Amino acid sequence: MKVFPDKLEGALAKKLPPVVIVAGDEPLQHMEACDAVRHAARQAGVEEREVLHVEANFAWGRLTEAAASLSLFATRRLIEVRLGSSKPGQEGGKALREYAETLSGDDILLLSTGKLDYREQKSAWFKALDKAGLFVPVWPVDASRLGYWLRDRAGRHGLTLDLDAARLLGERTEGNLLAADQELQKLALLLPPGARVGPREVAGGVEDSARYDVFTLMDACLKGERARVSRIVAGLRGEGVEAPIVLWALARELRILLSLHQHLDQGQSLEHACKAQKPPIFEKRRPAYQQAIARLPLKRLHKLLLFAQRLDLAIKGGSRVPLWDGLHDLALTLAGGRGLLAELPSSYRVG
Repeated sequence: MKVFPDKLEGALAKKLPPVVIVAGDEPLQHMEACDAVRHAARQAGVEEREVLHVEANFAWGRLTEAAASLSLFATRRLIEVRLGSSKPGQEGGKALREYAETLSGDDILLLSTGKLDYREQKSAWFKALDKAGLFVPVWPVDASRLGYWLRDRAGRHGLTLDLDAARLLGERTEGNLLAADQELQKLALLLPPGARVGPREVAGGVEDSARYDVFTLMDACLKGERARVSRIVAGLRGEGVEAPIVLWALARELRILLSLHQHLDQGQSLEHACKAQKPPIFEKRRPAYQQAIARLPLKRLHKLLLFAQRLDLAIKGGSRVPLWDGLHDLALTLAGGRGLLAELPSSYRVG
């Protein structure tokens, strides 16, 4: 059964399941979800914990042995299997499925893993574990909700955060909830309990801890968030991200949008078009693609892809297009704006 992180403590308080899967790449929520399972286990009298780190050449028989062995010190154990970014593979999938199908005793399995894609969530091992317990998907907080999330988070630290201050804090720590929470902890130490925190306090007491990546940029482009796109491109450049990586991400999204257009022009539904992509587009991301398709006609996408090819030539030294200005313009145009292309020679313009 799927339970989101903000509802996990309540679900665990009702009943401690024999299996909990915590999956996702957002560090803060992932860590706290695992901590919540450990705390609930301790509250239920589970005193012993066994941790299995899955690395290269991991022997999955260790999980079978751990499940079958009797504890010398406690009647119940918490068995943690930490996959990280690894995949269980055929051997691991079989071991996990057999574990779920032969549940016995009072042991608790906590499976900690990175993001599980659509295909993995359809696997036999995942379905068996999900049927036996809880699945906790950990998603990054969407930029449109980040200010509200931080405002609520501040309450945990005894602070009252104005929404404008929360949004400013979100801008300075974008994509890094762990850094945002650390800044809230600092403010809680500097200010009296229950203090109201406005933009001035955030500006004066919070370092710029923004961490940008190309996936954050893609989300902003698809959603048409032009000001945010400009800020992220500047952040990527300032953090020393290589231009080919940014271009690869932008070109990839352009090809996906072109493919979606082609499927829709053939009379297929958006759902079918998204499922036809490799890998399939998750349901949560489909509205962003729908916005981009409505905003960008097929002809414009083809022109943007041609401009991406010119930027590729610029990276290789075969074009005079200003590289980072061009990347900014490509991203901004993908988001629905008009950037520096208007200032470039007509032969370089997307149109």
